[in-house]
Amino acid sequence: MPPAAPERVHVFDVENHDGTPVYVHAKVCVVDDVWASVGSDNFNRRSWTHDSELSCAVLDDTRDERAPVDPAGLGDGARVFARDLRLRLWREHLDRDPGGAQDDDLLDPADAVAAITAAADELDGWHAGGRAGPRPPGRLRPHRPARLPWHTRLWALPAYRLVYDPDGRPLRARRAGTW
Repeated sequence: MPPAAPERVHVFDVENHDGTPVYVHAKVCVVDDVWASVGSDNFNRRSWTHDSELSCAVLDDTRDERAPVDPAGLGDGARVFARDLRLRLWREHLDRDPGGAQDDDLLDPADAVAAITAAADELDGWHAGGRAGPRPPGRLRPHRPARLPWHTRLWALPAYRLVYDPDGRPLRARRAGTW
């Protein structure tokens, strides 16, 4: 099955400078440099109804006058908090100047995706090449989910559906298809 919106959704793994994968529980979502959400909740019913999670969504009133002033072209206009949050995280993950001196290709989200993808691909290539030469800057690598063998999926999928409770409903409600 082809991925949905591959030009708009990108998933990367984070590692430290030693090449060890880093587990990050926090979730950050920035939409069109307008709206931002930061927190620990997962995007599922269980997290929103049963688990102890906390998140905060921010819609800043202050417009960001740096180009592009309206990246989505919807008239919302970029906002200072959302854009600054996005840029701060991308600088950190790309090993860029924290003060923003290297932001030329990060301000426009489309250019930024190209820069991030290129940096992640370069780091991935460095790993694939046996880590020869200096390590490229950055901490992101393209995410490549492993597919379980068929014999593992044979027992794991039913166990997942019966034992692991991803949406927080009791077994009786899950069986009935109700809340």
